[in-house]
Amino acid sequence: MKLMAVMNRGAVDIAWDALVGLFTFVGESGLIVGDAARRLFRKPFEVQETINQMAFIGVSSVPIVALTGFFSGAVLSLYLTQFLMRYGATGFVGATVGLSVTREIGPVIAGIMVAARCGSAMAAQIGTMKVSEQIDALKMLSVHPTNYLVLPRLIAGLTMLPVLSLVCMYSGILGGVLVAATYGLPIASFMQSVQQFVQPSDFINGCVKTPAFGLIITVVACQQGMRTTDGAVGVGRATTNTVVLSMVLIYIANFVLARILF
Repeated sequence: MKLMAVMNRGAVDIAWDALVGLFTFVGESGLIVGDAARRLFRKPFEVQETINQMAFIGVSSVPIVALTGFFSGAVLSLYLTQFLMRYGATGFVGATVGLSVTREIGPVIAGIMVAARCGSAMAAQIGTMKVSEQIDALKMLSVHPTNYLVLPRLIAGLTMLPVLSLVCMYSGILGGVLVAATYGLPIASFMQSVQQFVQPSDFINGCVKTPAFGLIITVVACQQGMRTTDGAVGVGRATTNTVVLSMVLIYIANFVLARILF
């Protein structure tokens, strides 16, 4: 009986800690977003830092996003071409690949790659500044951390994710058409199917999702970085938490947005 009581008390403590952690995360993230919105048009404007973050999130992420998008479209086409050829429905290969890539694969892959590559780096950088008291030094120099650290990353995430999503979409369709061609499906037939069934609204709605993903990645990275403690161990923990939380929230947001948009 005593053992059961101890186990029950331990389960209650774990559940309580998880609940407190959830509300803490939501509250701190909300404060970061609110403070960023309030300071968006206040001087000083960190133009150079914003450009640096846009280059880091956008330009530097193009190769990995294009590569993963290409092979995602390729493997999707690999299965679909073999399956639809059995039933003489090869005219739908391009349409299926195109709709899947523009509506889901492109935006989600772009968000996940940025979360893994850039979100972790942002959390590590801000976490290192926190544990080494560089953020306190910024405050002593009358430089607000939101203006210098949060806003440039937030603006870069909101503006660069749609561009990366388009890169992923086009590279995915390219991978799909090349794989389909190796199975004897004419490229013209594939592209005609894409043009017939994939509408401009599919590209637009796919890109509309991505600013939400950019907001999630940057806010989670800043929140985890700014609450970092315990030195190098805390920096590693913040980096891991950023990637995990960002990916989970991206999938949740993707479902909600897909439900609304499509």
